[in-house]
Amino acid sequence: MAVIRISIPETARRGEIIEIKAMIQHPMETGYRRNEQGKIIPRDIITRFRCTYNTALVCEAEFSPGTAANPFVSFHARAAETGTLEFTWTDQDGKTWSERRTLTVT
Repeated sequence: MAVIRISIPETARRGEIIEIKAMIQHPMETGYRRNEQGKIIPRDIITRFRCTYNTALVCEAEFSPGTAANPFVSFHARAAETGTLEFTWTDQDGKTWSERRTLTVT
């Protein structure tokens, strides 16, 4: 199970621009490195990140082998209404990890 860290404000005023931060713990192996025996360490990367706010797409990113371990993203969104932010990461084999957070808008 991957460790996921998400930072959003607990509450926001309607129309306020909020900062959202998300990080997943993942080695992001490029497939170019070798282990102590000289064998290539297989490629293992997260290829896609998506964040939705009440099912509307807020942020989407594609990662490549050049992305550092434990990919971190930071972006902004306008607080429109109380709702759910869903964060999803997908790796090269189609495996996904998801987390949800509730944003309360006053």
